[in-house]
Amino acid sequence: MRTLRFHEYGDPAQVLRLEEAAAPEPGPGQIRVAVEACGLTPADWALCGGLFAGELPRGIGLEVAGTVDALGAGVSGVAAGDPVFGPAPFRGPTAGAAELAVLDVWFARPAGLGPAQAAGLPMAVETAYRGLADLGVTAGTTLLVSGAGTTVGFAAVQIAIGLGARVIATAGPTYAGDLRDRGAEVTGYGEGLADRVTAIAGGPVDVVLDLAPAGTALPELVRTVAAPTDVLTQSDLAGAGRYGVRVSAGAIRDDVLGEYAELAAAGRFSVPIAGVHPLDEWRAALYRSRSGQAHGKLVLQIG
Repeated sequence: MRTLRFHEYGDPAQVLRLEEAAAPEPGPGQIRVAVEACGLTPADWALCGGLFAGELPRGIGLEVAGTVDALGAGVSGVAAGDPVFGPAPFRGPTAGAAELAVLDVWFARPAGLGPAQAAGLPMAVETAYRGLADLGVTAGTTLLVSGAGTTVGFAAVQIAIGLGARVIATAGPTYAGDLRDRGAEVTGYGEGLADRVTAIAGGPVDVVLDLAPAGTALPELVRTVAAPTDVLTQSDLAGAGRYGVRVSAGAIRDDVLGEYAELAAAGRFSVPIAGVHPLDEWRAALYRSRSGQAHGKLVLQIG
């Protein structure tokens, strides 16, 4: 099968190879999927650079949508040909950016939800939901989502509004209108952000979820809350200690993916897809991702 993987650590543009490899075999409790689409994330490029280092070669691609190809021992409730999606394991010699991939966790892909849209859900939904859970967002919470134009931020706004929270969002012009349409109160980035947010909220917000690029937002965000610990950052881990804000420490929340897939299939939830690239054009997706101007999820079309 064809797969995108690396044999040494370094810059992904230099170390990634599109090559032939043995198909993975599903172990107990796993399924194998004929991959139709694979979502790309910054974590893929970090893996190439040595994140979670281990035995090489190693594949990239942490989000998969496709159809069931084979079942491991003990698997029931799913059959060959069923459309599914889920997060792909990344510690083996291949991962999701391949013609075949194994999954430990998967969900039925509802009718009406295409492979690219399904492959764009796992990391955005899981990361956003976990951050909101760590902050204790519930009905009546006034929440600021910093970086709401990112895929995780866009998901977080919708999830929080679904929970009954009042959401103020910082975003650029690309998605400001879409965020307003979903019920958020939107303001721009930059100087005076704290004053604008507290004016909209009528005082300090209850909590902040920060997803803006590292080094850009925390000094202003801590001015929007009663205490720095009311801010949780998922993007500026280096700045968290400096400003006394929290980082996400909760358990992985893959369990909610099926629920948001159903909402997405019904047109009530989405993660913006910026582009779908054939597997052969993975370099174009890489360069677009690393440009900081993707403005949405990038997906590799494989099957």
